[in-house]
Amino acid sequence: MALASDFAQTLKQQADIVRVVGDYVSLKKAGAQNYSGLCPFHKEKTPSFSVHATRQFFHCFGCGKSGDVFKFVQELENISFPEAIRVVAQKMGVPMPKATFSSEGEARDARLRTALLEIHERAASFFQECLWRSEGARAREYLIGRGLDEATIRKFRIGFAPDSGFLLRDRLKNEFSEEVLRESGLFSWKDSPQPSALSPGSSGQAKNSRQENQSHVVGRTWHAANDDSRTTHDVGRTTLSSMYSKFRNRVMFPIANDGGRVIAFTGRTLSTDEKAGPKYLNSPETAIYSKSRVLFNLDQAKEAIRALNYAILVEGQMDCISVFAAGFHNVIASSGTAFTQAQAALLGRFSKQVVVNFDPDAAGAKATERTLGLLVEEEFEIRVLTLEQGFDPDLFVRRKGKDAYAGALKTSQRYFDYLIERARAQFQVRSAEGKLKAVNYLLPHIQRVPSRIVRDELAQEIAQKLSVDSAVLRQELKNAATSRKTTEVKAVPETQVTDAEKLLIRALASGDQSDSEGYVSDRSGADDAFDPARQAKFFLASERLHVGLGTESLIESLLNAPEGSEPMDLPLSDSDRGLLAAILIRHDEELTADKVDGAARALRRLQIKRRLEQLQRQLESMMKTLDAAQIKALMDEKMRLKKLLMNGAAGENDTSAAD
Repeated sequence: MALASDFAQTLKQQADIVRVVGDYVSLKKAGAQNYSGLCPFHKEKTPSFSVHATRQFFHCFGCGKSGDVFKFVQELENISFPEAIRVVAQKMGVPMPKATFSSEGEARDARLRTALLEIHERAASFFQECLWRSEGARAREYLIGRGLDEATIRKFRIGFAPDSGFLLRDRLKNEFSEEVLRESGLFSWKDSPQPSALSPGSSGQAKNSRQENQSHVVGRTWHAANDDSRTTHDVGRTTLSSMYSKFRNRVMFPIANDGGRVIAFTGRTLSTDEKAGPKYLNSPETAIYSKSRVLFNLDQAKEAIRALNYAILVEGQMDCISVFAAGFHNVIASSGTAFTQAQAALLGRFSKQVVVNFDPDAAGAKATERTLGLLVEEEFEIRVLTLEQGFDPDLFVRRKGKDAYAGALKTSQRYFDYLIERARAQFQVRSAEGKLKAVNYLLPHIQRVPSRIVRDELAQEIAQKLSVDSAVLRQELKNAATSRKTTEVKAVPETQVTDAEKLLIRALASGDQSDSEGYVSDRSGADDAFDPARQAKFFLASERLHVGLGTESLIESLLNAPEGSEPMDLPLSDSDRGLLAAILIRHDEELTADKVDGAARALRRLQIKRRLEQLQRQLESMMKTLDAAQIKALMDEKMRLKKLLMNGAAGENDTSAAD
């Protein structure tokens, strides 16, 4: 489609850039012809954005953006140049010129879209009228029961579809062709019977028509409203008498595009009859409606989203309406469908900050994670609002009020804090195996982050918050996050297990672990009763030297094994079983008290080094938030641990380093 070549220039001369920009930015006079305000294209506290009233251009001295009125709207709305012309013309009340088209098909499609917008507007008005008539009494009771007052009902143009298949059809049939009625998605129909004789080429046409009737395929051939061939002499063509309303006995929620034009409906049934169909019935996709590209209430929320610089994203339409009615006008909904990349891009035109508030049940949590992933890829700043169990946004606002919801918004979490909590809830992160599972759960979310620097920072943050002290696992996590290639972090292989761990694992698995009360074997090895398993168990169980190691889950299983059990028969994970088998097969040197004692000393030293690394990370990451006393305590502990390492004092009488 092309616009008249001189229209844009004429409109630019007529348009008042101060008035247009003023719809988006709070401007103050700053001279004879200049106005200033905070730049909408970057964050700033001191105004550096200027608009020149006479020369009709804008410029920001902070970010350098500048241009005319069309450039401003195009950049801010993230739309094409022709769309920017339409927006400016609408704001200035200037009618658009008649468009010219490059082909008859393009012109036909444009006429279809125009007709569909008109028929949806008529349908919305019809449903609104029906709501306030006597037959809409039950629908009004339902809406009042959901906490909606008349002002809100009218604000969202909520209506009622009567329990009749023909009233809407009869209202619209004199204004629109049968083809438009069929393409609108407002009606269903029964196929007319095929005659025995077919005109040339009509067989395929009839077949296609039946398929279209069943699947509502978008993009079908449309005949103009003034076409004389509106009768049904074509075989398989939908007849007017066979059409009936798709929405019957339902509360009707209009769905509008971001320009405020009604393009579809959601109908909530009022019937308890099993034959009434689904509880919520949505319009099929049409030439003007694709559910994956629409955000419910964006038309009414976009100005508040711009002003507040963030959006509240909920799942359902009633959630959205209730939150909006409570005064949070920056709320939008995905209308219960899976959030899509197209919706994320659409929202990004108005703000790159969002609070996601989906239902807290299991399905809602999964939907939140899917949504987070898409928003992460689009580089949104995301927070997650999780309400109390059993409360969706609609119920929460109605039961607890807008102040409680405002308070909940303030407690919303950064999205990775939310995911880390989810990981903690699903996995036993005190064990090495649990930490590994938590890391692999979080890794796909990290890898969706476009920035390598941010991915690296997130990997470090997750390692710290999950207390992943294993240097090997930390490095694996970092490599997988920064490269975005590894799909998961593998369990620690045998080659990365220390000799001390291998020896103590062999000792635990070596034989009888029966423990005579009060008996401790002679470490010198002179005692014939020396039991490596008992001695290893003594060190590990009392000092917890294995905590945080890659072998923690395996050692813990061996420590808790029933008396007389065969180690390879224990209920181990596949990775632990493979590691145990490798250690027992490849190592068969004699186990002595000195070797077991030496292995324990080696693990004490390893724990001291791990604790030193942990203290250093803690000091680096929290230096700005700690007071002087806390910093001194951490530094004192560092000095004590360093002395233990230097003096070789991490012996049998000092177990504090492993706590």
